[in-house]
Amino acid sequence: MSALAFDLLPALEASEPPEARGLERDEVRLMVTRRSQDALVHTRFRALPDYLAPGDLVVINNSGTLPAAVPALRNDGSSIEVRFSTRAPGSELARDRFVIELRAASGVSPLADGAVEEELQLPGGATVELLAPYAGRGRLWLAGVEGIQDVQRYLNDHGHPIRYGYVRRPWPLSTYQTAYATVPGSAEMPSAGRPFTAELLTRLIAMGVLIAPVTLHAGVSSPEAHEPPYPEEFTVPPSTARLVNHVRAAGQHVIAVGTTVVRALESAAAADGTVKPRRSWTNLVISKSHPVQVVDGLLTGWHEPRASHLQMLEEIGGERLVKRSYEAALTAGYLWHEFGDSHLILP
Repeated sequence: MSALAFDLLPALEASEPPEARGLERDEVRLMVTRRSQDALVHTRFRALPDYLAPGDLVVINNSGTLPAAVPALRNDGSSIEVRFSTRAPGSELARDRFVIELRAASGVSPLADGAVEEELQLPGGATVELLAPYAGRGRLWLAGVEGIQDVQRYLNDHGHPIRYGYVRRPWPLSTYQTAYATVPGSAEMPSAGRPFTAELLTRLIAMGVLIAPVTLHAGVSSPEAHEPPYPEEFTVPPSTARLVNHVRAAGQHVIAVGTTVVRALESAAAADGTVKPRRSWTNLVISKSHPVQVVDGLLTGWHEPRASHLQMLEEIGGERLVKRSYEAALTAGYLWHEFGDSHLILP
């Protein structure tokens, strides 16, 4: 676990998107830290091109967010919320099996009182049967789904975006999409990329910065739990693998947009550090025992106290610099969560 611990005050939890605060997406705050210089700069996200060089590669996660939360009824008639996290890892025989999370009807609190063989009634005549606790967590279940032919279409018809208690009111699904989301599949937005706009991406491309996609479908995070990630499906396409290897061979930097991108690229890395095209599942945790081989820098949000992703930040930026950056973010009032501010860690 990370040695970094702090208290996150409610005032630092972004309760609405920046657009509701009169800002463009790319006007959120950005802290830039450099491991080589032990430096720390406060700026805005739209200044990102000032900190990258022609020939650098920015790797994005093009997974789109699903309206993954659905109302449900229990056998006793009480209302709850079911959150479709990921399809179950494994063979094609598991196409009708999903990892789900049980929440209170309000969506605020996770529920840990599910029971094997409990059946939940969903809108449109669909049902979910709880088959087994998943990954040793009381709130997550491997579930069998009946009456749903196409989960994505079903969620589009009956679901709504996952929302946590710090977000005070619902926002439309478009609020939870990045500018480059092209492959629907994430239960929660890969939020590190939310501040990008089409104009900012164009500026980066025009100055010679390379951009390439991976896909990692993010499941439910439930920040209250501070748990390591469980298996999530990812794809590193051949074109991206070639670009990563070319950029590294040329001595330029590979910058990951979000921890999901780090996990995908590092899960596709061979023993010699080259990246191979790969489609698989990963529950990789970057830590001292599994350091990064491929990624030089990381563009990310601000992570929860005791979150497993803090280990990744410390491996990329160094424990001392990450500690300084979090102390500075807390002092300066940076905002946390999917609608919050950003952090760029450079070598």
